[in-house]
Amino acid sequence: MITLVLGGTRSGKSGHAEGLLPADEPVRYLATARRIDGDAEWEARIAAHRTRRPAAWTTIEEADVAATVAAGGDPLLVDDLATWLTGVLDDTGAWESATVPAAVADRVDALVTAVATAPGRVVLVSAEVGLGVVPATRAGRLFRDELGALNAALAAVADEVVLLVAGLPIRLKDPR
Repeated sequence: MITLVLGGTRSGKSGHAEGLLPADEPVRYLATARRIDGDAEWEARIAAHRTRRPAAWTTIEEADVAATVAAGGDPLLVDDLATWLTGVLDDTGAWESATVPAAVADRVDALVTAVATAPGRVVLVSAEVGLGVVPATRAGRLFRDELGALNAALAAVADEVVLLVAGLPIRLKDPR
């Protein structure tokens, strides 16, 4: 079963996603956040997420999310796809490019395909950025548009989609 958990900043999406998986059984937790040298606040956020994870879970810090999803194994929680996509946009030079590089679509397509054919339980966490104002900068619009498209593609292949608003889960797609 594939579950996509969406939400805004501090909506409770990560905590909700973590609660969907057993705390006392092996779970692979794929953390997509890249470390930023000298950013103590970012390191504190990463540490807070790590501290919250049950002892039976294994943390994976891997940029190739599609390969990890496709590999199967113990249930997998991917947190989160907005930071993963930021890394993809960084790696492909999308921020400086006049058009979105084809490599962005290639990485997104690989992820969506891996999720659609995942051999086991996968819970994906992603930010919902389509409810706000139109960003004033090109980079902001690029990120919002690409993440919105990624979220829509993943929602299409997911069995269940949940939106967290003010800590409350709203079912958008139910597996029943």
